[in-house]
Amino acid sequence: QVQLVESGGGLVQAGGSLRLSCAFSGRLYNLNTVGWFRQAPGKQRELVVVKTSRGSTNYADSVKGRFTMTGDNIKDTVYLQMNSLKPEDTAVYYCHADVETVVNSVYRELEVWGQGTLVTVSS
Repeated sequence: QVQLVESGGGLVQAGGSLRLSCAFSGRLYNLNTVGWFRQAPGKQRELVVVKTSRGSTNYADSVKGRFTMTGDNIKDTVYLQMNSLKPEDTAVYYCHADVETVVNSVYRELEVWGQGTLVTVSS
């Protein structure tokens, strides 16, 4: 079964940078979308960035020019480089993917979430 494990969160001062990692494990036949979401205290989960299998990458307006998502196919890892961080970027960040996989010999299309990693930006 496909699993996502995030790492790299922490406490940083405003203006600083962090890089989050999302490691994929399990049998993955196709990756339809991959991206990052975040949820701030008391707010709904929101999209940060998503990349589709067609190659298009869309960023939330609030992070454009500051955040960049990249991938390492060899390590099966996706990264979110976050620069010029602001206090309003404080949230739990979740890696997300729509995948095609096989579970118990059955083909499945699944939505997979990581466990989340906390990013706190101090002013």
